[in-house]
This record gives sequence, C-alpha cells and structure tokens, in this order.
Amino acid sequence: MDYSSGEEFEFIDSEIAEYKDEPFQQLRDGALKVNYPNELADEAETPLKVVAPVSAAPISEEEDLFCWPWTGIVVNMVKESDNGVDFKNTEYWMKRFLKFKPEAVVLLANDNKQPAQALVRFKNDWTGFMNAMEFEKSFEAANHSKKEWSVSENSKGSSIYAWVARANDFESQGPIGEYLRTNRELKTIAGIVQEAVMDRNKAVLELESEIDMRIGNLDDLQTKYDQKTMSLSRMMEEKDNFHQAFLEEKRKMQRLAQDHMKRVLDEQEMLNAELEKRRKKLDSWSKELTKRDALTEPEKQILDEEKQKNDMQNSSLHKASIEQKNADESVLRLVEEQKREKEEALKKVLELERQLDAKQKLEMEIEELKGKLQVMKHLGDEDDTAVQEQIKKMNDELEAKIEEMDGVEEMYQTLVVKERQSNDELQEALKELIKNYMQNSSLHKASIELKKADESVLRLVEEQKRVKEEALKKDLKLEGQLDARQKLEMEIEELKGKLQVMKHLDDEDDTAVQEQIKKMNDELEAKMEEMDGVQEMIQTPAVKERQSNDEMQEARKELIKLEEALKKVGELEREKEEALKKVVELEREKEEALKKVVELERQVDDKRKLEMEVEELKGVLQVMELLVDEHDTAV
Repeated sequence: MDYSSGEEFEFIDSEIAEYKDEPFQQLRDGALKVNYPNELADEAETPLKVVAPVSAAPISEEEDLFCWPWTGIVVNMVKESDNGVDFKNTEYWMKRFLKFKPEAVVLLANDNKQPAQALVRFKNDWTGFMNAMEFEKSFEAANHSKKEWSVSENSKGSSIYAWVARANDFESQGPIGEYLRTNRELKTIAGIVQEAVMDRNKAVLELESEIDMRIGNLDDLQTKYDQKTMSLSRMMEEKDNFHQAFLEEKRKMQRLAQDHMKRVLDEQEMLNAELEKRRKKLDSWSKELTKRDALTEPEKQILDEEKQKNDMQNSSLHKASIEQKNADESVLRLVEEQKREKEEALKKVLELERQLDAKQKLEMEIEELKGKLQVMKHLGDEDDTAVQEQIKKMNDELEAKIEEMDGVEEMYQTLVVKERQSNDELQEALKELIKNYMQNSSLHKASIELKKADESVLRLVEEQKRVKEEALKKDLKLEGQLDARQKLEMEIEELKGKLQVMKHLDDEDDTAVQEQIKKMNDELEAKMEEMDGVQEMIQTPAVKERQSNDEMQEARKELIKLEEALKKVGELEREKEEALKKVVELEREKEEALKKVVELERQVDDKRKLEMEVEELKGVLQVMELLVDEHDTAV
C-alpha cells in the first residue's frame, strides 16, 4: 500500500518541529554557546545583529531507519493503582492498544523479574505503519514520547511512555536492543518501497512471459481446431455418400428379388402345364384301351388290369397336380414372407443405426459436460455462489443425459431381442411349412423336384439364419470392442485434461507436482498403447471384409456373365440352376450390404472420435481463455 504525498509532508513537519524545539532547549540549558572571532573585538561597540540559531537539517522519514516489522516500545510499566488490573498479562495491553490494531505484545522483564517494558508489533504493511505512527503521535500529544522519557530522568511518574522503534533503539544496550537485534531488521521507507516495486516488476515480467507463451499455445490450439473441423466436414460428406450408396444398393436388391420371384412363378406354370399334358395323354390312352375289343378272356383280363393302372395313374396325377398347386401357393407365400422379412430386416438395420447415432451423440454430450464440469471444479471457488450454482446445474444436466443414454441403450437391446425372436419364429414356420408340403406330395418326379427346391429353400433359410447370427455375433463383438475403445478414449481424454491442468499449475520447485506429472505421462502412454492394440483389433476384420468384398465383386461379375449365357438356353433344368445361383447372389449381396453397414459404423466411430477431439480442444481453449482473463484482471 503506497503512502500519499500529504502524509509525507506531515511527517516532515513533525520532524522539523522536533528539531526546532531541541536547539532552543539546549540554549536555555547553556549547552550551546556563541563564540565570536578575536579580530572583531575592535568593532565590539557597534550594535550587533542577533543571529537566529540554525537548526540541523531534518532527516526525511524515507531515509530514517525503522525496525521492521513495525514495532512500538512501551516503557515505565507499573501497576496502576486506580483500577488494579493485572498489567503482567499481554491481553491487558492488547485491549489497551486495541484502537491501533496491534498483532502481538511481548513483555520484557527487569532485574527483579517484573515486566517493565513491552514491545508492540504491528502489521508489516503500510496500514501497520500508519497505525504505528498514530500510536507514537498519541503519546507525543500526551507528552509521553521518547523525548520526554529521555529528559525527565527523575520525575517519570507512574505513566507509561511509548514510541516507534528506530535505529538507535535497535543498537541500544539492554533487553530491548537484544530483542530487536534478534527478531527485527532495520529498513528505510524508500528501501521498502523499492523492494515492493522490484517484486511487482518481477511478477509483471513473469506474467507477461506466461501470457506470451499461452497466446502461442492458443494459436496452436486454434490451428488444430481448424484442422479437426475441416476433417470432420470431410468425414460427414463421406458418410452421406456411403448412405446414398447403401440406399441405391438396397433398391437394386429389391428389384433383383422381384425378378427372381417372377422367374420362379413362370417355372411353376411351366411345370403345371407339363403335368396337365401328361394327364391328358394318359386319358387318351385309357380311352383307346376301352375301345379295343377283348378277343379272349386273358386279353380282357389284361385290358382290365391296364385300365385300373391307368385309372390309378390318372388319379395320382390329378392329386399330384392339386398338391403341386398347393405347393406353388406355399412357395409363393414363402417368397412373399421372405420379401417382407428382408424389408423388416432393413428397417431394423436403419432403426439400429439411428439408435446408435443417438447413443453416440448422447455420449459426446456427456463427455462435453464432464469436461466443462472438470474445468469449473478446477477454476471454482468454494465461496463463489455463482460458480457453485453453475457446477450444480451442470451436475443435474449430466445426470439427465446419463439417464437418457440408459433409456436409449435399453431400447437398443429391446430391438435386438425382438429381432432374434422374430427370426426364430420365422425359421420354425418355414420348417413346418416345408415338412407339411413334403408329406402331401405323391407324384414321384414332382416330389423329387420339389424336394430339391425345398432343400434349396431350406439351405437358403439356414444360410440366412447363419449369416444373421454371424452378423449379430460380429455386431456384439464389434460393440464390445467399440465399448472398450470408447472407455479407453474417455480415460485418455480424462488423463489429458488432468495433465493439462497439472501443467498449467506446474511449479518447477515442487517435486511432488513433477512426480505426479511424470506418473500421469506414463499412465497416458500405457493407455495410448492399449488404444492402438484395440484399434488394430477393430481394423483387422475391416481389412478382411474389404478383401472378401473385392472377391465377391469379381464373383458377381462372373455370375452376371453366366446369367446372360444361361438366358439363351430354354431348358428347365438350367433355368432352375440359374434361379438358384441368383438366390445365392442375392445372399452374397445381402452380406455385402451388411459389410457396408459395418463400414458405415466404422465411419461413424471415426466421426465421433473427431468430434470428441474437437470438444477437447474447445475445453482447453476455454481453460486458456479463463486463465488469460484472470491474469488480465490481476494485472
């Protein structure tokens, strides 16, 4: 705390008054004598001019040596008879000098082990200096200062004398001098002011260098933030392109399924026409046999047997045609059910993607809130009500986000369970339908053909089930790996945030802080190595899937060429083989679509990682801005 110019002139005036009175008193006592030179004796008769005594130049308080911390000296301590208080107790003197705001009182004993002197300590700032001066002036006004104590050696009375300790007290003999030399220092006011200015200039230089360094860090962080933002924009554009390609592939699969169903129906019509043709041929044979005349009894018997056989064959063909018709209807229903199942599966995939996006968005919001909450806790003050309310509000918002995320996770698990149940029910219904269809078939050739078709359909259904189970296992495995990677990312981000805070609060002389920073760096490196291992585990299946995708693309091209060649051949068996190959192709395309979904999920994970890095940079920028604002406010 600086002292004003008015106070300085007040102190100088008091010193002038002191030095003015002291020579006058010495002249009255005869201590000072005026001596005239001998060469002026001849002019002694001339009137002489009275020359006023010249006082010594006052010493400025800025150059006067004080005992520091500021200390008042109290002497002539005797027990006052009017009140009877215990003057040996320091609390009594603290209360007596309470208006001067002392910090402590030290009692010094005389030869009789009785307290006769006391030292009053004031604060070591400019407020304490003002209180000490007021303490001294109060005793000067009552004529109980150091000057009166020095003059009145025999008539001191029972009153106490007090003044502020200076250099002569510091160098004096006795208990007061010994105590001051042991516990105090001699300093001038100008020296104290100069030390304060030097300390302040040093602090300003350190803060300026720290500001320059943090401004450079802010520029680097801003550059990284811009780069991450551009990368995130490109990632969003790639995601939109992948989504558009996925929709195009889905529409293509629907068109292929419709064409396949149409070909199956055409084949069934051709089979029905062939059965009808054979039945008519048998009828004609039966009519021809009835027209023949039986010449002999054996021939007639043979004719009757052949007629019965023809009737039985005719009846069997009729039943077979009816069963074939029923089987055709069952196959048609099966195809429609398969089409509906594919549409529902695609809808569920889209719904799961939407739920996954919502879940990732909630996770990012939760991470952002945790980062902000951590910053507020590091910068918060327990006495700052506004900061505490903000922290409480952010805690409530964080709990709400976590509850919402739990709801989304529960909905996601419910959808997965429902999908499994519907797949199991559909597989059981298909098996029951195929079983009933095979039991009702009686025509040998039709049953063989239908059995082959049913076995193909069953293999197709089982293959679909196997693909779905493998996809579900991959999804669960991928989800576990993603959860592990997400957990590692959250731990890494938390360690980075703590490390940033520790670095900002770093003190090179604090060994504990340095060891803590080193320990956190080692832990961060271990987490990063573990993160690299998890990332490699996630990327290895993706590389294999891309390789298999390329092989499937080549196989698909070969199948398309084969399809064009088979279209030129009109035989029924080759048409059936073509239809089966198309079914296999559709299944492979379905697997390809599932792989693309996995690729989209990987892209979404990369996007989420970039967004988390951007949020981390934002949090660091906020911390740096708050620190710069605090520094500007302090300056």
